[in-house]
Amino acid sequence: MEKIIISSKKQVMLDGLLTLGLLENGLRTADFACCEDVEMDAFSGTFKVQGMRDGNVYLTEQPKRVRNKALFRDDNASLSQGQDKRWYFYFSLDEDQLEQLPEKLVRQASAIAQKVIRELIQGSRFKVQG
Repeated sequence: MEKIIISSKKQVMLDGLLTLGLLENGLRTADFACCEDVEMDAFSGTFKVQGMRDGNVYLTEQPKRVRNKALFRDDNASLSQGQDKRWYFYFSLDEDQLEQLPEKLVRQASAIAQKVIRELIQGSRFKVQG
């Protein structure tokens, strides 16, 4: 039997067994066991899976999530600009530090606001549109 090499240049059809199942917690499983001699790179990803009434199963890989890069950071806070051009301030604190939350939130938000003001005055990182 000839070895099938899968690359990005071609699409191939493979024979195999598809096992569909339903777990006790209600989640579905699908396993494909190839019956042919195949050589390909291993991969992992997030996929949209559609199982049709006639037994056909379609998988489409979803694009990787683009994460916002923080422009300014403090101990528990960060400021970033999203892909949608909106500004995001993120603050997190452990539950057992609830008493310190107001003081830390104000201090860190003020520190980041001061950094933004300095950058706006210097004009090095932000462009103000009028």
